This record gives sequence, structure tokens and C-alpha cells, in this order.
Amino acid sequence: MSAPFAASGARRPALDASARVAIALLLAAASAAPLLVALLPADSYWRPTAYVLTLGGKYLCYALLAVSLDFVWGYAGILSLGQGAFFALGGYAMGMYLMRQVGARGVYANPVLPDFMVFLGFKSLPAAWWGFDHFAYAAAMVMAVPAALAFALGWFAFRSRVTGVYLSIITQAMTYALQLAFFRNDMGFGGNNGLTDFKDALGFPVAALPTRAALFSLSALALAAGIALGKRIAATKFGLALVAIRDAESRLRFLGYRVESYKLAAFVFSAALAGVAGALYVPQVGIINPGEFAPSNSIEAVIWVAVGGRGTLVGAALGAILVNFAKSWFTGALPDAWLYALGALFVATPLALPRGVLGVVGSLRRLRARRAGEARA
Repeated sequence: MSAPFAASGARRPALDASARVAIALLLAAASAAPLLVALLPADSYWRPTAYVLTLGGKYLCYALLAVSLDFVWGYAGILSLGQGAFFALGGYAMGMYLMRQVGARGVYANPVLPDFMVFLGFKSLPAAWWGFDHFAYAAAMVMAVPAALAFALGWFAFRSRVTGVYLSIITQAMTYALQLAFFRNDMGFGGNNGLTDFKDALGFPVAALPTRAALFSLSALALAAGIALGKRIAATKFGLALVAIRDAESRLRFLGYRVESYKLAAFVFSAALAGVAGALYVPQVGIINPGEFAPSNSIEAVIWVAVGGRGTLVGAALGAILVNFAKSWFTGALPDAWLYALGALFVATPLALPRGVLGVVGSLRRLRARRAGEARA
């Protein structure tokens, strides 16, 4: 029974060198952003602007989404093409809270109904919106709604032993179905326009520079916590069982493990983590609409993980930041070339970088250490 776990390195520490470095950098960034905004004069070169903080915060949210996908794909071998749906659901939960905070300051000055509901002729607040005037309830729904959807889908899929490409297709179909549903005005979620025109969060104006710095810091802290928690779980017997399922699922079944329960728990955890990423994303970009459910968003997340390094968490976060930085540059300098570049990256990464950027860095580090050892000998 111990063979599957022995192969996965049960004695390794929970946080490897790359994780410690990444977490240290994220904690430093989380501390520096609000301090620089508060202490430096407005004309200082080193004082971050709202644009820089918003763009950086968006990259960090994408990185957390990539970490959530890498946990379930890199460790459990479940290629989910529905992470974008969990991300969007978390974003809608936060967007609903932010819309309730607008109150009578909206265009129609209705203290209860958001502007789009007044425009569409809603007479009362839909039941799905009840409770979202309280931050604690909204924060709970940020994780609970994606987790509940993942539980419902995973319960039937894993117990029916749906795996591989079939599971990927099901998760992608779920994402597309949600996109079509949220486009409908009668769903009560803003239809095509989605939710926007947010005013404040917890009494702080979302457009103010100190609030932008705080949201950036929260995104960095959430990413650090996601990496640390994912690494800790991966180092437990549960995490080692996930790796064994990824590498030899039929063998684990033969040994008596309830494989579907392990998969379901990992899938639900990754969905909740993606929901947190979406919730932090919305107040920074200022809008959430059905476009976030687009299947292409989930496919892009797969590319981020592959580029950074599957099964590393840190590599997934790094891949998300690198690819989105490239996207920002391409869409500014060569907007027509980005989709071609993304497609080329999707094809070239498995061929040239099968272990991702972090895998290349690790190989170079081991090669350097080996040569240093040979030189000393």
C-alpha cells in the first residue's frame, strides 16, 4: 500500500524553495503597495499609480485562478475546463454585494433595487439577492456557490467514473451553459451588461488609490495563502493520495481507496479557491459580466499552468503572470497578433517546455549544483 506514496516523495517538506521565495515576494509586495501610496508624494516616480495597482492586482487574481486549476490538474490529474465558471461565480457574488452598497446613489435612486432592475421593471429584489447587503454573507457565498456547483457536478461525474477528455468536455459545457443563462435579463444578474458602476466596499470608495493599494495587497496575500495551503495539503497523506490517483488510479482503486471521494474533495477545494480569485478581481476591474464565463477563459488558464509548470503551484502562478503580461504587451503593440501568439504558445509549450518555466529553472539549478559538486571533487 505504501508504494504509490513512496514514489511521490512523502518525506519532502511542505514548502519547497520556490514556494518560500514566492510567498516572501508576495508578502513584500503586499506590504510595500499601501506604504508607498501612503508615504510618497503624488509626483514621486516610485509611487504606484491606480493603473499599475489595478493591472498588478488583476495579474495576481489570474495567478490565484491558475493555482486553483493546478491543484486539481497537477496533483489529481483532473483537467477542468470549468475553472472560469467558478471564477465568474465568485466574481458575481462579490459584484452583488457591491451593487447592494450603491443604494440610493444609483441613477434611479432606488435604495433597494440596482439600476438595471429598475430599468427592466423588477418590482422586488429577487430571492437570489437576499443577504448580499451584508459583507459576511457575500464573502461566504464567494466560496460556497462555486464549491456547491463543483460538488454537484463532481458527485455525479466521479461516481460515474467519468475521466479524461470526457470530464473536460462536461466542465466546458457547464461553463458555456452558465454563460448563456447569465446573458438572460430575466435571471436578475444584469444580462449582457452584467454588474458595474460600483461605489464602495466596506465604506471605502473602490476608485480611490488607497483602496486600490489595499485590494492589490489582499490579492497578493490571497495568492500567498493559496500557494501555502495548496502545498500543505499536497504534503499530507490526502495530497499524496491525489498524486497516486493521478499516476495510477486503477491501482488505488484495487488497494481499496475511495478514489471518487478524493477527487471530489480536490475539485471542491479548487472551485472555492477560484471563487476567491474572482471576488478579488471584480472590485479592481470594476465590472463582471457573462463574458467571464467564456470557455476560452478556462482554456487560457490551462495554458498559464502549462507554461509555468504543472504540479508546482508556484509555476502556475508564474505562468499566469507571464502570459498575461505578454497579452497586455501584444494587445497594445500588436493587437491582431495576440491570438496567433497564444495558439503558438499552446502548441510549443508541451513540445519545448514539457515541465514549464519552473521546471527549466529547476533543471538548471540541479545542473549547476552537480557541476559545482564535480568541481569540488
